[in-house]
Amino acid sequence: MEHLGDAYDGHRWEGRSPRCVYAGVTLGGVGALAVVLGLLVVTTPVGGWLGASDLRAAEKLAGTLGGLGIPAMFLGVVTVLPSSRREDAGVLVGAGCCLLGVVLFQVAYPEQWTTGAETLAFETSMTYFLGAALAFWFVFTAMASFRTRNNPQGMVQVELTRQGDSKTVTVTREEYQRYARAIRSDGGETEEIVRELESRAEE
Repeated sequence: MEHLGDAYDGHRWEGRSPRCVYAGVTLGGVGALAVVLGLLVVTTPVGGWLGASDLRAAEKLAGTLGGLGIPAMFLGVVTVLPSSRREDAGVLVGAGCCLLGVVLFQVAYPEQWTTGAETLAFETSMTYFLGAALAFWFVFTAMASFRTRNNPQGMVQVELTRQGDSKTVTVTREEYQRYARAIRSDGGETEEIVRELESRAEE
């Protein structure tokens, strides 16, 4: 019971590695920056500063940056969230399809995009779309399951263990916060709280 305050401490990572959280935030930030930079390349003189000498080169650079940025943001989200292996694998497969779409775009644009004997615009777009849709679906399921785990309809289960005997008590979130504050204050109320919870478990 002494760890109740620690369990509710907002500074804890809830089982997540701080390195993974920082890596996910960084990856998501880099992805968002790439998308913004891609937009700036085709709308401002930034493209010329990055070596895109004409409009076609700027469009190719912008497409590449945006194409890489979106799966990077998806990967950043599932790196931060405590997602399952299935969700991680789904996002990785989706991001891989997006990367394949970017490679096809590099090969096809502009010569084989919409003109010429063999155009690759449809194949490239569909590969990227399917990858992005797959990655988005698994990001969505990871976010939905995370919200469900962290919002148990306003109730929290507390497990009490004393001399090998375990009891589970369901309390409201407000009660849980009150218990956590009392224990963190170190005012000698821990035993009183334990007795209160044990009496509730016996009801």
